[in-house]
Amino acid sequence: MKSIINRREFLKISALSATTLFVSTALSGCGSEDTTSDYIQVGFDHGVASGDPLNDKVIIWTRATPKEAITDDRVFNINYEVALDQEFSNVVRKGVVSTSKNQDYTVKIDVQDLEPDTTYYYKFSSNAVFSNTGRTKTLALGEVSQVKMVVFSCANYTNGYFNAYKEASKIEDLDVAIHLGDYIYEYGMYNEDDGVTPAYATQNAQAIGRVLPSDNNKECIALEDYRRRYALYHTDEGSKEIHAACPMIVVWDDHETANDAYKDGAANHQEDEGSWDDRVAAALQAYFEWLPIRPIENKKEIYRSFEFGNLVSLHMLETRLNARTKQLSYANYFDANGNFDAASFAADVTSEQQVLLGETQLQWLQNQMQNSSAVWQVLGQQVIMAKINLPAELLVPIGQLEYVQTQEEYNALIEQINSLLGELVTLKIKKLQAETLTQEEEGRLATVLPYNLDAWDGYAYEREVIFATAKAFNKNLVVLSGDTHNGWKNNLVDKDGESVGVEFATPSVSSPGFEDYVGLDTLEKAMNFEGALEVLVDDLEYLNASDRGFMSITFTPNSVTSKWIYMQNTDTPEYSINSNRQKEISVSI
Repeated sequence: MKSIINRREFLKISALSATTLFVSTALSGCGSEDTTSDYIQVGFDHGVASGDPLNDKVIIWTRATPKEAITDDRVFNINYEVALDQEFSNVVRKGVVSTSKNQDYTVKIDVQDLEPDTTYYYKFSSNAVFSNTGRTKTLALGEVSQVKMVVFSCANYTNGYFNAYKEASKIEDLDVAIHLGDYIYEYGMYNEDDGVTPAYATQNAQAIGRVLPSDNNKECIALEDYRRRYALYHTDEGSKEIHAACPMIVVWDDHETANDAYKDGAANHQEDEGSWDDRVAAALQAYFEWLPIRPIENKKEIYRSFEFGNLVSLHMLETRLNARTKQLSYANYFDANGNFDAASFAADVTSEQQVLLGETQLQWLQNQMQNSSAVWQVLGQQVIMAKINLPAELLVPIGQLEYVQTQEEYNALIEQINSLLGELVTLKIKKLQAETLTQEEEGRLATVLPYNLDAWDGYAYEREVIFATAKAFNKNLVVLSGDTHNGWKNNLVDKDGESVGVEFATPSVSSPGFEDYVGLDTLEKAMNFEGALEVLVDDLEYLNASDRGFMSITFTPNSVTSKWIYMQNTDTPEYSINSNRQKEISVSI
C-alpha cells in the first residue's frame, strides 16, 4: 500500500531539513514555472542524482553553480520536472525550489506519491539553462522475480578516474546502485608535517592529471574543505554518469570524515585540528548536502532499510560515527619482553563493550530481520565481516610495512612475507591432504590472529549476535562489504563453525589495494598471493588482490549471483574491461 504523507509528517520533515529538502506530491508539486522570483545565471556543472528510492518516493538532487559572484545569503530559484518519458511529454511533477550558499547551492527534492516499480526521468533548469536528464526508479511491491544492483566503494580522486562508475552506468536493467563508503578521501596532496612527502595515493596524481586544486589541496577539516572536495569528485564524468543512470543508496565509511574514524576520534584526527565533534558535524553537513539521501534528525543515525518487494530486504548499517568504540591495537598486548598476552586480547576482542553498531542499532537490525518476510536479508555495510585469520607470524612483517623508511627495508619485508607465505601454504596443503605434520608445524598453522582489527574481526560480539539472529529465524543472509579495495567472496561462519551466510566484497573504484601494499607488481605475483590467502584463510573462497572495479549483484527467488567487473585502466578516462580477471559466483538456496 502506498503511504500518504500527512500534515504532521510534512511539518517534521520541513523542520529538520531547514530548507534543504522540498517535498513534491501530486497535490503540491505541479505548479508552473515561476517567472517573477529571483533567478540568476547558473550552471549544472555537477550533474544530477537520485537516491533513497522507496515504492512511492525518491530523492532527486542537483547543484546549481552560480555564474556570478554572490556575497550574501541570497536565495534564488531552480525549476524541476519529473516525467514518465525522456522527452518529458508526460510530466507528472514540476515546480520551483530555492537554494543558497547555506546549503552550498545544492537542491534536494523528495518526490512523493509515485507509482511502484516505475522508471521516471527528471531535470532542472534556470534562465533557459538545463541540467542533463537523470533516470530513476521506484522500488517494487509484492512478488518480484529479480533485483539487480551494482556495488561500489573507495573512490580516490588522486589515484585514478572513476571508470568503474562509468562502466556500471551502461547496465540497462539496474534497480539501484549501492555505495558502501569512502565516497571521498579527506587527505591533502602532501603530508601536513613537511609539505613535501606525498599523502596517501597521491604519488601519481600529477602524471594522470588528478592533482587536487590549490583551494582544496590540504586535508579536509572544515565545512568548506569537505564541500569543495565533494564538488571536485562530482566533476568526474563517471560520477555524473552513474548518478544520472539510476538511484543510489549510500552510506559512509571513514574517509568521509577521517581515516579509521570511531565515535570519539580517528587515527587521522589530531588535537591541533580542533574538536572532533565539530569536524564530524562539518563532514556530515557536506555529505547530506551533496548526496541524494533523505535528511534525518540525528545525522549519525544513517542506518535504514529498503524493501524490494518480497525478494530483498536491504539493511544499510552505520559502523563508524554513531557507536563504534576505538579499534584495538596489537601493540597494546605485548609486554616489555615481546610476549603476547593472548588471553587479554581474546577477552577484549569478544567483549560486549567492543562494538560497531551499538545497542540501539543492533536491536533495530534484529527487529528488521525478524519481521521481514523477504527471501534475502542483505546487509549493506563497510568493513569485512568474515573471519580473516592469518598465521600470527605473518602479521609481524605485514604490520611493519607501514613503518618502513627506505626501499631496502620494504624489499626485505616483502621477501620475508613471500618466504613465510610459501612455507605456510606448503604446510597447509600437507594438512589438507592428511599428511602428518610435526607439533611445531601444527602450531604454526594453528596460531592465528585476525588480520584487520578495524573490521568485524575486531568486534566479534556483535558479529555473533547478527549470525545468531540469522540462524534463529532461518534467514538467507548476504553481506555486502567495501573498505579493503579488493574483491572477496567469504563464507560467514559462526563461533560453532556453522555456516550462516555469504559475504561479497567489492573492489575499490580507484583506491590502491594489496598490489600497492605488498608489492604485487605483476599478474603472477598477484595470483600467487591470492592463491596463498585462499589456502590459508579457511572462510575465504575468492580474492582479487590487484584490480579496481565494482560488483554486480543479482537476486532471484532461488539464488544470488555476484559478478566482479574489473577495469583495465584507471589512469585515463579511456578504459577497457579486464575480462581475464572477471569473476562470477552464484549461491543457491
